[in-house]
Amino acid sequence: QVQLVESGGGSVQSGGSLRLSCAASGYTYRRYCMGWFRQAPGKEREGVAAIDSAGSTTYAESVKGRFTISRDNAKNTLYLQMHSLKPEETDMYYCASYGVNFGSGSLNCDFADFRFWGQGTQVTVSS
Repeated sequence: QVQLVESGGGSVQSGGSLRLSCAASGYTYRRYCMGWFRQAPGKEREGVAAIDSAGSTTYAESVKGRFTISRDNAKNTLYLQMHSLKPEETDMYYCASYGVNFGSGSLNCDFADFRFWGQGTQVTVSS
């Protein structure tokens, strides 16, 4: 059973930075993707960034150059470093993952394919 637990959310002023963490457990897939999504009340969940087991990354256009996704395999932890945060990025941020047990190389993460979700951590950016 895959479990994902987010932490690191909080309140910052516009232009500030935060680093989110996601502790993962129960992972047994040969290749996998881990990612970050965000969602505000009444809005659709949006894919922010993803990284696969080969280290390939994917970013939403709106965060390129400001957010960085990374992972520490030894700690089974996923990170999202966020800089230059904007008030409109006030959302609940979720860690997510999916995996497969075939193939090799990059999985080319697709935001539509994520299956496992954490409970979320709130990020609030004030103007």
